[in-house]
Amino acid sequence: MSVETAEKLALGLPESPEAIAEIQRARKPIAFENARRAKFWKGKLDHINPAKLNDPEEWAKIPIMDKDQLRELSTEEFYEDFCTAKQEDICEYWRSGGSTGRPLFYPKTYEDIRYNMVGFARTYDCTGTLPGNLAHIAFPLGIHPAGHMWARAARLMGIGAVWGGSGAALPSTVQLDLIQSLKPTVFMGMSSYGLHLANLAASQGIDLPGGSVDRILCTAEPVSAAKRARLSRDWGAEVYDCFGMTECSMMGAESEERDGFHIWTDLAFIEVLDEETMKPVGEGEPGVLVMTPLFSNNGAAFLRWNSGDIVTWQKQGLTKSGYSVFPILRHAHRTAGFFKIRGVNINHQEYEDFLFDIPEVNDFKAELVTSEDGTDGFALSIEVRPGADADAVSDKVGEMTRHTFEVRPVVSVLALGTLAKEFESSVKAPRFVDKRQ
Repeated sequence: MSVETAEKLALGLPESPEAIAEIQRARKPIAFENARRAKFWKGKLDHINPAKLNDPEEWAKIPIMDKDQLRELSTEEFYEDFCTAKQEDICEYWRSGGSTGRPLFYPKTYEDIRYNMVGFARTYDCTGTLPGNLAHIAFPLGIHPAGHMWARAARLMGIGAVWGGSGAALPSTVQLDLIQSLKPTVFMGMSSYGLHLANLAASQGIDLPGGSVDRILCTAEPVSAAKRARLSRDWGAEVYDCFGMTECSMMGAESEERDGFHIWTDLAFIEVLDEETMKPVGEGEPGVLVMTPLFSNNGAAFLRWNSGDIVTWQKQGLTKSGYSVFPILRHAHRTAGFFKIRGVNINHQEYEDFLFDIPEVNDFKAELVTSEDGTDGFALSIEVRPGADADAVSDKVGEMTRHTFEVRPVVSVLALGTLAKEFESSVKAPRFVDKRQ
């Protein structure tokens, strides 16, 4: 990042892995003491020697925490026992990113936000999104932080922003109108919403690939090779994925090489651990991601947080930029939903990738239903690209599903734009629905 930008932000880009290690040595005891102020940790850290936290064996004595532990707390217990910020120090609240269970709202202090902003600003720099670009931001604007934090970071980086918000707040037809009239060069949104807008544009005869957007920045959902290719083709743009969590901040982004997330290990101490033994795994081996914020656990007492992400790690990626100082993380898989029908598990992500890899399929919705005889049924609704033989595509999709997943759906062909209208009120398109009675 430029000197001017680094001066505005709380932390500049580290010069070497050794510089990162020194930051970690200095900040781990501070993060530990911040957490120890919380009632949640009372009695759980007494056996830890704060002076030896840079010894991996001592650090590993700290209990690993996860979402289930927090959800066991009542609202009053969460704010009284886990959160440590005084009211006058709280800058804002961030909603937890999970889509299941009771949502949590984390207090972020002014000091937290200073460093959280570093994480968001770096995503532009790491992806090569230069000053002078105009970004159409289609993330929710509100208590979930991605949209407003990215918009605020854009100003620091000399990037213009259209504060569009999600489709639930600003109708997708209006978003497409803005993209056509304001001609942004960057689209920022969840990958599923990017596909939703592309499908809606196709149904309206809008030429997105021939438009102004030449790059897409997304986060919050796994972006498989099939989904990346589909987004790139439908928008005529390069796709860059970013990684973050509300328990910390935006924590990483892809470089021009797009060979994984460069993780800001000066902002968060990360561990990749075997799921069974909780011991560190080697490079390239899958493990669960455990994270400790080094600068931003002032409002909530996060320490060795099990994010639930299954990742692999590598010391260095291919980029020649300053971001080569950071290690690379790649998603091995996420804890994903699945359908179970007639004894067969159909992983949502795998099936989505499977359908998006069929060029004639424009969009889809998969539903589990109860048939008239009371048995489980698999109903698949698809939209077919203009010029394709709908009956032939329907038969092809049904047979390919049977061959690959060992169950054949009842396939219905919908008019172009039907699903776009149905998905309009959802930020993440609900393509998988269990409607069994």
